[in-house]
Amino acid sequence: MANLEHLALLRAGAVRWIEWRQENPQIEPDLSTANLQENNLRGANLAGTNLSRVDLSHALLVRANLSGADLSSANLYQAKISEANLSAANFSVANLSQSVLTQADLSHAHFIGADLSGANLRGAIVAEANLIGTDFSSADLRDADLAGAKLIRSNLCFANLIAANLIAADFSEANLYQAEVMGAYLYKANFHKANLHKAHLGGAYLFRANLTAADLRGADLAWANLTSANLSGANLSGANLRGANLKGANLNEANLQETIMPDSSRHD
Repeated sequence: MANLEHLALLRAGAVRWIEWRQENPQIEPDLSTANLQENNLRGANLAGTNLSRVDLSHALLVRANLSGADLSSANLYQAKISEANLSAANFSVANLSQSVLTQADLSHAHFIGADLSGANLRGAIVAEANLIGTDFSSADLRDADLAGAKLIRSNLCFANLIAANLIAADFSEANLYQAEVMGAYLYKANFHKANLHKAHLGGAYLFRANLTAADLRGADLAWANLTSANLSGANLSGANLRGANLKGANLNEANLQETIMPDSSRHD
């Protein structure tokens, strides 16, 4: 339950809220369960605030500071959160469907079980974030930085990851069905048992990536760099490897039925 005094101060306007926070830096505001839908909180300092189960749907949070805030189970449907500081915030089981997070800082944040379907995270910093079981279906992650992020069992079907930085990201058992991953940086990324069926990975940098037991049926890997990648036990049936670099790659027990090889020949 929100602290009524804190809620009244927030609703008194940006100037009063900023003054109060500056005067009381030791207080962590409690706005939990409050109805703040469609509120204009542009540039607001909400760092460390308890916003669990709050309704911020359609709210304006552009350039707001939410670092370290607790937004678990919060509703941020279609919220505008561009260029905001969300570092180390807790968004576990939160609804961020169709929200706009372009250029936002989500590094080290927790999104376990959160809904980011259809969200726009273009150019966002999501490095080292905990995204286990997060729903990114049809999300826009172009040019985003997800280096070292944990995406275990996350849903990224139809997601756009073109030119994203995915170095050392963990996608084990994740669903990337028909995801757009062209030109992405996937050095040492982990795709163990991931679903990459019909995924588009043309020109992707997969040097030393772990693709063991991954489902790559019908995937487009044309001109991808798979140098020293581990593809043991992967299902590459019907995949396109035309022009791909497989130097030092491990294809032990991989299924290559009807696979188009780097020299354009079709494997029996």
